[in-house]
Amino acid sequence: MKKIIYLIVVTVLLISCNKKEKVDVLVTNAKVYTVNDNFESAESFAVKDGKFIAVGTNKEIKEKYSSEKIINAKGKPVYPGLIDGHCHFFNLGIQQQKVDLVGTKSYKEVLEKLVVFQKEKKTSFITGRGWDQNDWEVKEFPTKEKLDSVFPNTPVAITRVDGHAVLVNQKAIDISGITIASKTEGGEFIKKEGKLTGVLIDNAADFVKIPAPTRREQIQALKDAEKINFSYGLTTVSDAGLDKPVIELIDSLQKAGELSMKIYAMVSATQPNLDYYIKKGIIKTDRLHVRSFKVYGDGALGSRGAALKKSYSDRHNHFGALIFSPKRYEEIATQIANSTYQMNTHAIGDSANYLMLKTYHKVLKNQKDRRWRIEHAQIVDEQDFDMFKNIIPSIQPTHATSDMYWAEDRVGKERIKGGYAFKKLLNVYGKVALGTDYPVERVNPFLTFYAAVARKDLKNYPKEGYQMENALTREETLKGMTIWNAYANFEENEKGSIEIGKAADFVILNQDIMTVDISKVPVTKVIDTYVNGEKVN
Repeated sequence: MKKIIYLIVVTVLLISCNKKEKVDVLVTNAKVYTVNDNFESAESFAVKDGKFIAVGTNKEIKEKYSSEKIINAKGKPVYPGLIDGHCHFFNLGIQQQKVDLVGTKSYKEVLEKLVVFQKEKKTSFITGRGWDQNDWEVKEFPTKEKLDSVFPNTPVAITRVDGHAVLVNQKAIDISGITIASKTEGGEFIKKEGKLTGVLIDNAADFVKIPAPTRREQIQALKDAEKINFSYGLTTVSDAGLDKPVIELIDSLQKAGELSMKIYAMVSATQPNLDYYIKKGIIKTDRLHVRSFKVYGDGALGSRGAALKKSYSDRHNHFGALIFSPKRYEEIATQIANSTYQMNTHAIGDSANYLMLKTYHKVLKNQKDRRWRIEHAQIVDEQDFDMFKNIIPSIQPTHATSDMYWAEDRVGKERIKGGYAFKKLLNVYGKVALGTDYPVERVNPFLTFYAAVARKDLKNYPKEGYQMENALTREETLKGMTIWNAYANFEENEKGSIEIGKAADFVILNQDIMTVDISKVPVTKVIDTYVNGEKVN
């Protein structure tokens, strides 16, 4: 009799197990932040064919699903795959093959790094990026004399951290055909005592003839950038300014299974690119989305290239500069407005922000759901904030904590109140897209989170936080790094939250950034990153 009962029980259990739906991955015993409309939490979810098919409690998921791959999160927090709303993914990869000058504390240290690099690489043209004179004791632009003495026969071109100024030596000047008489609209050849200093601002940097990377170098750059991003839990990146050859290379690598990163490509708004992509229309695959143009409105605040309504406080009668004429911006905007593409414009100074917002409203008129964006929105005139009502602010929190030491010197006490005003921009539009702008800043998204919430540097300065009236809450920040970024890319129905039917992009962290002391957020580590249900790091 006991044997019969045993067989019945086993049979019932087997039947019960057979009724369970087999899935590719089960995640259990987790603290899941779904980031859905109600910002609900869960314990478990099931993944099949690269998508979330169920989200709920451990009991609910285990009763309905079975899998050969079960991830026991052991109480660790799980979030939607993080999205960088504004970065330079390809350039980050290229940067891995150049001299890294980020964090250098003097011109002398810059030169030392260049010497070490050249001894190892022996390149025919030395390039690098990351210096920032604002971090040096002498906060003035360097000049090329010392560079000339160290490298008299090898051309050198090293880019400032923000990408809006380049220091070149005489050899680079000579082979590029730059002279004291060289001029350009939207740029400046810095001179001193009637001679070129070697510093080129914005469009002037385009005169430097740096050899283009080979296809092999480009492929390696994309793979290097992917590895770095996955290590930080980033599963989608919005690359702000790509040209056709790179976009096509990305597409080919993704289709060949050699690149897994999901990329929202903002096409550089040259006239050939505008004509080609508008005619071609939106490009959408599982991992590549091409539907926006990146336009430059002005330069950077650090190099005094940002276009201001009134003179710089620390440079009399200097207003920065627009990259193009107002007429040209209207032409570009009109062409994009008559297409299905989005327009995303770099605007730092209050004058550039005002002009671009005014231009947007003029050409869009009553068009609905175009989701045009202002990238950075760094200094905004108090009377212009309301113009963001229908325009997405795409902002980078670490810019505030990098610039806070000197930004007020540039614009003064009154204008700085409209600077890095993340909360105010959020209150006007209702959403903000958050990014890093790497490699201008570091890739680490947990620094983005920390800067948005604490508004301090990593040394706990300032003690009370920088302009805390514009700090974001943790919930707002997480949304800005996930679902709101997806929305800004027209992808909110396919990613950005852990919900049924969406791509199974998720990240498991070693600590809960929503509850841990905010000072500990910057040291957060990624345990695992998943894209479409597949582990990628």
